[in-house]
Amino acid sequence: MSIKQPFTELSIKKQVGGFYHDNSLPIALISKGIMVALVIWALVWPANAQGTLGSINSQLLAVFFNQFYVIIVGLFTFFLLVVAVLPSTGKRIMGRAGEKPEFSNFSWFSMMFGAGLGVGLMVFSIAEPVGLWGGNPVVLSGEVAARSPEAVESAYRHTFAHYGFHAWAIYVVTGLSLAYYAYTRDMPLTIRSALTPLFGNLMNGFLGHLVDVLGVVATILGVSVTIGFGVSQFINGVYAITGMDWMMNFAGGAPAPAKVGLIAGLFVIMGLSIISAVSGVGRGVKYLSNLNLVLSLILLFTFVLFGSFAFAMTTYATAFVDYMIHFLSLSFGAYGPQDLESFTAALPAAAVPFAGELMGGATNPWAGGDFEVFKSGLTGDAAALDDTTLRAVYDAGNHGRQYGWQAGWMTFYWAWWIAFSPFVGLFLARISKGRSVREFIVGCVFAPALVCFAWMTILGGTAIDLELSGIANGAITGTNGPNMLFVTLAHILDGGLLSALTVMCVVLILTFLVTSADSGILVMNTIMSGGSQKTGIKHRIVWGLILTAVIGTLLVAAGEDDPMVALRSAMIIGAVPFTVVMGLMCLALGKALYRDGLRDNAAGKK
Repeated sequence: MSIKQPFTELSIKKQVGGFYHDNSLPIALISKGIMVALVIWALVWPANAQGTLGSINSQLLAVFFNQFYVIIVGLFTFFLLVVAVLPSTGKRIMGRAGEKPEFSNFSWFSMMFGAGLGVGLMVFSIAEPVGLWGGNPVVLSGEVAARSPEAVESAYRHTFAHYGFHAWAIYVVTGLSLAYYAYTRDMPLTIRSALTPLFGNLMNGFLGHLVDVLGVVATILGVSVTIGFGVSQFINGVYAITGMDWMMNFAGGAPAPAKVGLIAGLFVIMGLSIISAVSGVGRGVKYLSNLNLVLSLILLFTFVLFGSFAFAMTTYATAFVDYMIHFLSLSFGAYGPQDLESFTAALPAAAVPFAGELMGGATNPWAGGDFEVFKSGLTGDAAALDDTTLRAVYDAGNHGRQYGWQAGWMTFYWAWWIAFSPFVGLFLARISKGRSVREFIVGCVFAPALVCFAWMTILGGTAIDLELSGIANGAITGTNGPNMLFVTLAHILDGGLLSALTVMCVVLILTFLVTSADSGILVMNTIMSGGSQKTGIKHRIVWGLILTAVIGTLLVAAGEDDPMVALRSAMIIGAVPFTVVMGLMCLALGKALYRDGLRDNAAGKK
């Protein structure tokens, strides 16, 4: 029985002249219009923008999107596992029969590693494990004390979850979908190609434009959050070197980057990014990526030589086993918000009259899971309740604390990686022609995750060991997250070596930021041009300016206490529709692999 051939007649209409020559006008105008509207809103009505974005974000997560994000990322991971394990799908080559990989394994891994990481590992290498050491689901439930030796294992369980197999599975779902259609069906390397098995000719019209626009919007918001965090660490580093007080805000005790410092740093980084993007991948991105790799290895070996390497490696081994034991619960253990009715129903009778007053403190995940902090925040008659009753009240709020923590940590990461996936996925697809599906999944999910684990334990483990031994004496835990790297370096080095490593880290952060921004600019132009890898210089400049405006205005719109809050809210909201697109990508890829297998069998191929 003959099987209908797959739809490959994808045609993206492009302008034949003018400013948008060789670009899709609907994709360009709609995506730019959305971003410009966001910029104007944040610039003219900053307080309204921050409040509205925060409210929409909270309402989305409270409805069901917190569970949606957690569960669908778990499904992405297991979908890829099944595709890799099945012989009929895993062995398929992304290219013509007999086609060999374009790059060596070493070059392939190096490029892949640099694309998916960089800024995140610099900013959160210490902030992530140290932050989770002070508060994670196990700590919040009261099973172990915050910042105790017993809390290290659960801190790294969730650090590994956020930077491990789930994170890379998000990238690979997009990358595998794009690569498969581009190299087995000669289709454009753009987002809409991945949905053609489901929607066929509809991808040539408005629906296809919409899918590509969602990819552009997700990319610009994901890159914006990345640049925002990176600029914060960049300013911390510049302050550590120069001591320029005007860049910092001292109102909260420990100095943190002020808005004026963040905006100044943003202009420097985005100016260099636009120059790099204009120079093209062959020169700008390639040279910066090579520099990034060398400086990263120097930083890593500094911690190996001067840090707590034995503690880190012991932590790596035990945490990895613990991570795998809890892999299923990390994949699908999703929480919804706790309402007053369910909270009240779980209270002892003596506490019921004070349920409304008690709920806020009992369900607050940011008190570090500390019962004593909860008690100290009570006033009036509620504070007079006995310890046994208050302990029961605190236990009754555990579900609410778990939800608040998950929405603030895990869901934020899943949304960030999803928003980043058009950028990273398209890049992974570009460099993976000639690889088998199984090779792509194993190489792009498991290998880089293991390196992430080592990076997080070597750098973060040193910081935790300094705190546990009393050497740091709260200096690391008491500073802002992006500054933890520099404070930790100051405890393991001194003199000229410390100064040299601090300068090197600032340079490394700068090059990672420039690489991320200019690569994002190039990807946005690739989508806008219907998959073309050669895009006009003027469009790179325009998108660079738009990216700068989005980040700058959302930083200004946020409060001084947390300048990143508006960016985070916008990114989580913007990632929701692309998450749906990624779910459809899995269905489409499953159908394509199955149907291609049937076609091969019908044609007598093995």
